[in-house]
Amino acid sequence: MELERLQKIIAHAGFASRREAETMIREGRVTVNGRVVTELGSRANATRDHIKVDGKLITRAEPHRYILLYKPKEVMTTVEDPQGRRTVIDLVRGVRERIYPVGRLDYHSEGLVLLTNDGELAFKVSHPTNGSVKTYHVKVRGVPEQRLIDKLQRGITLDGKRTLPCEIRRVKTTGRTEDEGNSWFEVKLREGRTQQIRKMFQAVGHPVSKLKRVAIGPISDPKLTPGVWRELSKQEVKMLSTMKQPKPAAKPRRTTARPATRAKSTTRAKTTTKSKPAAKKKPAAATRSKRAARRG
Repeated sequence: MELERLQKIIAHAGFASRREAETMIREGRVTVNGRVVTELGSRANATRDHIKVDGKLITRAEPHRYILLYKPKEVMTTVEDPQGRRTVIDLVRGVRERIYPVGRLDYHSEGLVLLTNDGELAFKVSHPTNGSVKTYHVKVRGVPEQRLIDKLQRGITLDGKRTLPCEIRRVKTTGRTEDEGNSWFEVKLREGRTQQIRKMFQAVGHPVSKLKRVAIGPISDPKLTPGVWRELSKQEVKMLSTMKQPKPAAKPRRTTARPATRAKSTTRAKTTTKSKPAAKKKPAAATRSKRAARRG
């Protein structure tokens, strides 16, 4: 068997996503044949080498599992929580494989979460360059002006880093001014920073009062209720694994006329190519007198 990148082996074995495996390697939590490895470019043989993560031996890869869960509020999107709070793993009892949540959904939010032990698929779904768009329904206080929504769509700076452009569609409002009522929006993000949507609307003065994720890429299920989960179908897994990054919109072609200065320069060029006017002929009488003088 050929050598493979260490983070890929760890992901295939179901220990963590590829991104999390890279963090484990950098932190010195991975050993190969008893030697600690911290270089991300390191390679190993999954069947011959003795690979451990946090002291646990990696064995043959487990069968892949793909679970779609509707996370209730006040549940952690982690495998375990140091504070003892309930996690998404607690809601999928009976699954023997070492599955883990893909991406984040904060403690006070609800909605769809993907759990799997397929590291390659997890990386594809969670990484923004792969075009995995997450869709959210967001309730905010007040009625934001359209200029503020446009600003959020273009991207703003949060925690020293600019957000990627996103899509925000106004769904409904229950008030007429920005100081009364509430507004519902559909928000589509290609990235997933911690509490990003909450921070975005807080930055423009309209804090979020309710947030739920309703789709992960092409996958949605309005029938799922809080705490309920199901296996993804083969077709749904294929849809996630074949997602492609959206192509940027083509820039409009310029149709403006050529600058007037170019036309002037062309005119000057034509003028300089004209031939010089011919010299005026001398009168015939003067020419005859000169000839007579020479003969005399």
